[in-house]
Amino acid sequence: RVGPFGLLQPLADVIKMLSKEDVVPDRADQWLFMLAPGMAAVTAILAFAIVPFGPPLHLFGRDISMAICDLNVGVLYFLGLSSLAVYGVALGGWASNSKYALLGGIRGLAQLISYELSMGLAVVPVILAARSFSLTDIVNAQSSLPFAVTQPAAFLIFLVSVAAESKRTPFDLPEAENELVAGFHTEYSGMRFGLFFVGEYINLIILGAMTTVFFLGGWHGPLLPGIVWFWLKVLGVCFVFIWVRGTLPRLRYDQLMHFGWQGLVPLALLNVVVTGAVLLWMLGG
Repeated sequence: RVGPFGLLQPLADVIKMLSKEDVVPDRADQWLFMLAPGMAAVTAILAFAIVPFGPPLHLFGRDISMAICDLNVGVLYFLGLSSLAVYGVALGGWASNSKYALLGGIRGLAQLISYELSMGLAVVPVILAARSFSLTDIVNAQSSLPFAVTQPAAFLIFLVSVAAESKRTPFDLPEAENELVAGFHTEYSGMRFGLFFVGEYINLIILGAMTTVFFLGGWHGPLLPGIVWFWLKVLGVCFVFIWVRGTLPRLRYDQLMHFGWQGLVPLALLNVVVTGAVLLWMLGG
């Protein structure tokens, strides 16, 4: 162990990984092989641009957003970037010219596309209730009651879908060690191997932040500053993901696909219809 109580061990592991030799297989498509890890990390990092970490700051007579870029279509930006994350997995599997990596890439591609649909449908009732695609407006719409209370079905569908999007146990089929060695990053080493994990853990934080924004009221909470409440909720969601990873066994691939297409997607569609009907009735339509 490195450091007191092993606290510096993660840093030592990172330095060790970065110092390892970066090997490119002879038969790999070199350009795509080198591009794939960067795509996996960059798409996750770019999503930070729209996250509202707290209430707007009032400085010099104006309100300054706590998001790097407060887009009016923040929801669409998030869904678009999460769709682009598919390419890092698919290219990594294809470019490696390995049957294990290719099979892992195909699995990852099918899994991400399948659960992207249920995740997007779970957000639709939130957009209808907030009447906006802006993440700041969605958080402000939850000032009195979070959408996790008024939209429990959408909350659970979204939570399961983002767990599948993060490719973590029990949804880690693209990199099932006992079947595919390491899946789509079997042939990677050194810094490029590390970039896949950088993207995975940044994506975990982003998905926790989006769960907080869409369903847990964002920065709203008593006593503590808004930014503290926001990060407490994000850490709580990340803890749930890590707890599930250490508790549940891996699903079979057919179970994963059936659960997504025959379970979550129909339930999410039904929830959209019911939410639309209720809102129409409340508006006197």
